Amino acid sequence: MRSRTTEGGTTGGRLADKAARLVAWMVSLASLAVLLLIIGQIVIRGVPGFELSFLTTAPRGIRMEGGVFPMIVASFYLTVLSLLVVGPIGVGAAVYLAEFAGDNRLTRAVRFAADTLAGVPSIVFGLFGLAFFVYALGMGYSMLSGALTLSIMALPTMLRVSEEAIRAVPDSYREGSLGLGATRWHTVLRVVLPSALPGIGTAAILATGRVFGETAAVLYTAGQMPGVPQMPLDGGRTLTVHLWLLATTGKLEQSYPVAVVLLVVILSFNLGATWLMNRFRRRFVA
Repeated sequence: MRSRTTEGGTTGGRLADKAARLVAWMVSLASLAVLLLIIGQIVIRGVPGFELSFLTTAPRGIRMEGGVFPMIVASFYLTVLSLLVVGPIGVGAAVYLAEFAGDNRLTRAVRFAADTLAGVPSIVFGLFGLAFFVYALGMGYSMLSGALTLSIMALPTMLRVSEEAIRAVPDSYREGSLGLGATRWHTVLRVVLPSALPGIGTAAILATGRVFGETAAVLYTAGQMPGVPQMPLDGGRTLTVHLWLLATTGKLEQSYPVAVVLLVVILSFNLGATWLMNRFRRRFVA
């Protein structure tokens, strides 16, 4: 009787395991199908109108026909400027919280604030940037205003993911370094940070994805000037803002080639960043 019960329980467990795997496969396939459907529609409708000159020329006239070269420059300009601001601040704060601050009311408040900011809609950041950077500080619609606003948006992601990566470094690494006579700072700089570099790289990838694909906050702070920005106080129009302008002014067919460029840039960046992180992981961790 007992063996039958055990056999029945084992059979039921196997069926439940198979059912769980089937559900997981179905959900994964459904997600992949939706992604391929979106990419396929963009490629099918965008590639026929795509030419190489589209990447090297500027839009012309009131119909905004032509290329997206100034938008590509503005997008990368804004992204790099934002990362130069948020990278040191986010990683520095993560090191302090994970290695020096301990667990107290202040650190818990900082983590709570970061988690709360991560869920704030981007348009709220845009309105803050408009009121504070554009008007209060007199920066106007510029790359700098947009970069500072986007840095605030990306800071929670950079901070929390980097902190978790630093905390994931085994304590034995720290103890071994300190046991050899290294100082606390030397241990952090030479042992902890190189070991956490793949996770910090992941934080940078996530932050870059949010910055590069942002529209609302950029529209309120960097403006929509179609020229090539040369200085931080110059305004500019990113690819996402240009795509929004085309789609909302009745030029839907013109927006698909822009979407193709945006898609290729994001995929290329993610693949390249993943490759670099794998190389760093093999170099510093293995």
